Amino acid sequence: SDPLDPAPSRGGPLCCSADPLALSGPVDQRDVETRNDVLVYTSAPLQAPMRIVGPLRAHLTVSSSAPDTDFVARLVHVWPDGRATNIQEGALRARYRDGIFCPTRMEPGQTYQLTVDMRSIAYLVPRGHRIRLDVTSSSFPRLERNLNTGGLNFDESVPARTLNRVHVGGESGSYLELPVLATPEPQE
Repeated sequence: SDPLDPAPSRGGPLCCSADPLALSGPVDQRDVETRNDVLVYTSAPLQAPMRIVGPLRAHLTVSSSAPDTDFVARLVHVWPDGRATNIQEGALRARYRDGIFCPTRMEPGQTYQLTVDMRSIAYLVPRGHRIRLDVTSSSFPRLERNLNTGGLNFDESVPARTLNRVHVGGESGSYLELPVLATPEPQE
């Protein structure tokens, strides 16, 4: 993660941007997903429609070389033609992993369990399409850059590059909590 080169925001809940090219809502994420600071996890094509209804959460087991950093989780709809449009996104500044009133720095190299709240959604992904989870440490300009120093952005000006890891597999693996309702097959 490099605060001087943050992963850009594409679509989603953008507001009040002076950039006339900034689009809100579902926008293709493929250019963001090619960056080396964005992890991309893609499902196989769905064998049946998937009706996602309710709160989304990314449960991440992470470590970092920094005392504080951000984790952004984005659920993406991957179309058969390759388009990858955002569905929902959430972020967590790691120092607030135990709550806003208990800021706690991270110990570099130690692993932590984080829950990134991605808020609730109702969305239908058709059969043959895929779902994807993107994980990164920024979404700028929608979210303020974390300088990765453990300090406060308003009184610091020197950012630090950091190495963030998301641990997968085994007992400490990361996962996506995705509430799904049964989708009846159409009657012929």
